[in-house]
Amino acid sequence: MDALEKIKLPGCIHRGADSVSFRRAAQPGPPSKGFRMAVNAAQSHGTGIEQALAACAGGDKNALRRIYDQECPRMIGVAQRMLKRRALAEEAVQDSFILIWRHAGRFDPQRGSGLTWIYAILRNRTLSILRDEKRMETDESPIAEEAASEEDDPETVMAKLSDAKALRGCLETLPAPRRGMVLLAFVQGLSHGEIAGKLGMPLGTVKSWIRRSLLALKECLG
Repeated sequence: MDALEKIKLPGCIHRGADSVSFRRAAQPGPPSKGFRMAVNAAQSHGTGIEQALAACAGGDKNALRRIYDQECPRMIGVAQRMLKRRALAEEAVQDSFILIWRHAGRFDPQRGSGLTWIYAILRNRTLSILRDEKRMETDESPIAEEAASEEDDPETVMAKLSDAKALRGCLETLPAPRRGMVLLAFVQGLSHGEIAGKLGMPLGTVKSWIRRSLLALKECLG
């Protein structure tokens, strides 16, 4: 798996680097006002983020740590203003640094500054988490469970994850509770209902978490 798993990023996030998940590859979109303010504030300090991103693209883990040390507190604040919960803000920032590490080679300084690129990733991760949280709330209703599309069916997604070695590596990036659900379903062969009973969780939540985890695995392998 990624060398990033071996990087410990303490400080403004209180979870290990293996507590992250991959959900959606960030494609920088138009930044919101809050994100523009964060970028402008960071740019005023003369950061050298572009050089650090180039170093990350070359596999320099210390360069990622420099970005983290410099931007993590500000990124947490920006994400928390949108998500309203510290834990979700930490998740958004943690996921963003995984994506920064994996995709640093895609950064093009001709298209914008390094900070704009980084905060666009954070913005997209934050919006993705907001969508997922709303979907999880909706999925707990019986109507939503019946309306789940075939495209999101876990068996359909799992069938596309054919590289066993890569899959094991991507599984390690999932938070432990979600990884456990995936293993219960596809290693022990438990149904969603059996998993819900075993874990004492609503069936809709179990379905949503498994579907969310499998889509994250699909993106990680993509």
